[in-house]
Amino acid sequence: MTAIVGLAQSGSVYIGGDSAGVSGMSLTVRADTKVFRKDRYLFGFTTSFRMGQLIRYSLALPKPTGGLDAFMATTFIDAVRECLKAGGWAAKENDREEGGTFLVGVKGRLYAVYDDYQVAKAADGFAAVGCGDQIALGALYATAGTALTPRRRVKTALAAAERFSAGVRGPFVCLKGR
Repeated sequence: MTAIVGLAQSGSVYIGGDSAGVSGMSLTVRADTKVFRKDRYLFGFTTSFRMGQLIRYSLALPKPTGGLDAFMATTFIDAVRECLKAGGWAAKENDREEGGTFLVGVKGRLYAVYDDYQVAKAADGFAAVGCGDQIALGALYATAGTALTPRRRVKTALAAAERFSAGVRGPFVCLKGR
């Protein structure tokens, strides 16, 4: 349960997230944020706070080299897989590994990483993950071409997700990376 929203615009990446920690029908507003900077990367996660903690505090981030899309799909993902395995988070069933879902911004580009470790780059320049993703995507689409700043668009998308999804709660955090 969550809403993580990302937007790439003019060489910068903005990632915003809510503060909900949901378990069944229980909700806790968390002080530990789902959005953070680490080295030259910007992250926003859903799936599990434990997964986010491993990425934030244990992941040894490789320096981006060569073609960025290929780097993200190979070298970066290999580092994430090893981190999640070492931290006891990654699952394996029928020889297939699974991790979790998060957004990552690096070098002005926005990527979504899904639980099967696929790396996606949306043609629209924005993405959202979590239970409020479709609501947030609609808000991002509706605000494209307006005079709103990128940060305001991200926060508007999060506010829409909070309004219409029971698993999304403020306060919202929005960070900018390059």
